[in-house]
Amino acid sequence: MKPQKTRRERRSSPPYSRKSWLLLMGFVALAAACIVVYNGRYFQEWTSALNPKEGRTADAGAQREEEPVRRIAIEFHMSDFENGWLRYQDGVVKTNDGGGHWQEADAGLPGDQAAGNVAADAVTFGLLDPGKHPQPDTVTVGSKTFLVKQSQFLTDRIGWALAGDTKELPTPILVTADGGQTWSSEVTPDIRAIMNEEKERLLRMKKEASLYASADIAKAVIRSEWSLLPETSAPGDVVLVRHNKPGKVEWLGKTYVLQPFADGYFTYLPITMGAKPGKYPIGDQTLTIEAKKFETQYLKVTKQMESMRQDTQRIQADQKKIDLARSKSEPEFLFNGPFVQPVEGILTTPYGYTRYVNGKYDSSHMAIDLAAKEGTPIKATNDGIVALAESLYLTGNSIYIDHGMGLFSQYAHLSELRVKAGDRVKQGDIIGLVGTTGFSTGPHLHFTFWAHNVQVNPNLFFNTTPFQWLKAK
Repeated sequence: MKPQKTRRERRSSPPYSRKSWLLLMGFVALAAACIVVYNGRYFQEWTSALNPKEGRTADAGAQREEEPVRRIAIEFHMSDFENGWLRYQDGVVKTNDGGGHWQEADAGLPGDQAAGNVAADAVTFGLLDPGKHPQPDTVTVGSKTFLVKQSQFLTDRIGWALAGDTKELPTPILVTADGGQTWSSEVTPDIRAIMNEEKERLLRMKKEASLYASADIAKAVIRSEWSLLPETSAPGDVVLVRHNKPGKVEWLGKTYVLQPFADGYFTYLPITMGAKPGKYPIGDQTLTIEAKKFETQYLKVTKQMESMRQDTQRIQADQKKIDLARSKSEPEFLFNGPFVQPVEGILTTPYGYTRYVNGKYDSSHMAIDLAAKEGTPIKATNDGIVALAESLYLTGNSIYIDHGMGLFSQYAHLSELRVKAGDRVKQGDIIGLVGTTGFSTGPHLHFTFWAHNVQVNPNLFFNTTPFQWLKAK
């Protein structure tokens, strides 16, 4: 009997197997991720369109930097060595260190600095001539040449220029400290040092200008290579010489060194009594010496007084003290204001008189004698330093005051000394009292000036100064 085939029942199965479900879920997850990525990129592009300055990315993941927007400079102005402004199309920047750094200005164009603006003062006084300053069309920095839109020089050394093409420059303003021979895009320490030197020079120039009789005379003197104050003189007088650089002056067989003061170099030239009338070249100037006649004076003194002049040993000993005191003078003018007459008295002997004593020729009286009551206060003719104050054989109680640059004032025959060597005195200070000590016939003040150890006419100084001896033409 054949075995009977067993009939299998067909059971119903779920529509998807577990494996199918897993595949389906993976597909769904992948699709969702694609949607998120797509939407994220779309959102980024959408936001970038709304705000183009943010979120930009280059293709292939490389970022592309935006080129900086270069501001267009219009003009600039430096009011002094530190302060200035630079105007762009879209605003103004300012500097307070000569162009080393710039910062945005709060509002508008800054005004010029009024206080301490020595450059402006120098131009106002006519001490600087802006018309002679360089006006370059191009400037060179390193190996690159730039066109100049605008330039400005405060002095013949210090200047700035606004470059036309600024792509290769950190700032459009260039600076020079050598009159335009070289230019720099920054204020280096060397340039700053030269700026400070120029500022000091202008301060010295301003100081000197204040000493002259007028602004026009100051301008003429300071701009000149050589100046003579005054240009016409006479035997027994003195001339102040100014040069714009160091040097020496040969005069009547002697050499006088020009000493620095303010913005120039100076020396006194004493016109000795033996100087002949005529014209003498001094640098590029001409000094005219005119003839001058002096009166004669006759004195009678006792035999005892006349014998005083025979004691040459004591006279020579005193002269050594005097020469030593007058051998050292301060290398600057110690005065600012005019000289004053030391005492109000009767002029008994003018300067330059030819003097005869007891009928014999004695000498030229290279001083003035002012008779006054004994004990009358004597004033310092001007500011200075007491070089000598002691009793001497012929001149009695005597004082020498150094006024600087080789100029001394002398006071003789005092009854009392009220200063000592080394004291600083001001114009009008009481330095002693009128007397009749030494070789003297009565109470009076013997007063004179010495320029480089040569006696010169004191009348030239009263109520004025050597800086004011040059008059306007």
